[in-house]
Amino acid sequence: MTVSESEALVARIRPDEIVALTRALVDAPSENPGGTEAQAVAVLETACREAGFTVSTYEVAPGRPNLVATLPGGDGPGLMFLGHSDVVPAGPGWTGDPYRTRLSDGVLTGRGTVDMKGGLAAVVAAMSALAPLSAQGLLSGPVQLVCTVDEEEHGAGVRHLVARPDAVYRNASRDFVGCVVAEPTDLAVVRGCRGASYLEIDIVGRAAHSGRPDDGRSAIYAAASIIDIIRADHQTMTAGASGLLGSGTWNVGTMSGGQGISVVAPMASLGIDRRLMPDESAEAVAEWLRGRISAAGIDSDGIEVDVAVTMEMPGFETRADDPLVTSAVDALTDVGARTSIGGWTAACDGGFVSRDLGIPAIVCGPGNINTQAHQPDESVTVADLHTAAQAYALMALDLLGSPSS
Repeated sequence: MTVSESEALVARIRPDEIVALTRALVDAPSENPGGTEAQAVAVLETACREAGFTVSTYEVAPGRPNLVATLPGGDGPGLMFLGHSDVVPAGPGWTGDPYRTRLSDGVLTGRGTVDMKGGLAAVVAAMSALAPLSAQGLLSGPVQLVCTVDEEEHGAGVRHLVARPDAVYRNASRDFVGCVVAEPTDLAVVRGCRGASYLEIDIVGRAAHSGRPDDGRSAIYAAASIIDIIRADHQTMTAGASGLLGSGTWNVGTMSGGQGISVVAPMASLGIDRRLMPDESAEAVAEWLRGRISAAGIDSDGIEVDVAVTMEMPGFETRADDPLVTSAVDALTDVGARTSIGGWTAACDGGFVSRDLGIPAIVCGPGNINTQAHQPDESVTVADLHTAAQAYALMALDLLGSPSS
């Protein structure tokens, strides 16, 4: 890759086109819960077809399609970009219509601008800029955008994808040098993420009159004992935290139970978030908890406890010296971005791609997940979108450019 080639590549990326696609995507509401991604996916599909990409859609559930858009390359490994079409509900507190994007002083405001329809638009712009190189046969492998549904809830889209790798692999011999998840990282290169899981615990006791509580078995007392186990394990894990991702964590997010003040509680339930390290599985964690509950004698003498995994997103960690990581840092530096390499406490679909498809993954995208995403007046700067698109294009050229380029 020469300086003139990289300069020509980034010069083909126009901020106004990124803004236009971001606005069109945001103005097509796709709230989750709700299962309403189809309209936003249709906007993305049109943009990708007009750019000359090969586009396929895969219905995960009625009205909820995954999209795979491919810019052709040679027979070598490709580069995947991963995003999602759903957004969290708008909620209260907005100063304008969350689904009528506003542009003011270089800032786009609307639900999904940063998480993550702006990132999707930046990827499309980068792939469009690479199209002349594809046409000249100067890419050693394809560049692919994979957009899934249901990332914000249960990951149905990415689960559908990894269960059907033919939706990604165009032939059995094709692989990918890496996957870039275009979630908002403030343009930092995130090479590792913890996973996430939800555990639902249902406890059944035995009702009795509160005047004679020993005649019953309180499900709420059993729940409290389980919480003690969880709290102690959380403290042990976090005290020994080390490395890029620290440690797993527990959080008891919901608790309910009881029949009435004058009745020994015959039932209770807990909703628990357990963040996972890359080598952990949710079912193994659940089995550990079941064992601790039994060892403590909680599920005996009239108490029944059921621990079920209701959601799992795996974590991942990519080597710091992986070409995907070093290429991302170099590309961002070349376009003048301030970047860093680190880990993330959040979870994302990249864990499935890493674990189930064996593809190295990073997260790198425009905007800040902590200060801008999932909030009223969600926003992203046009400058960040432009920088991200330029960096994505340079990454692809670095990783896939044929020797002649």
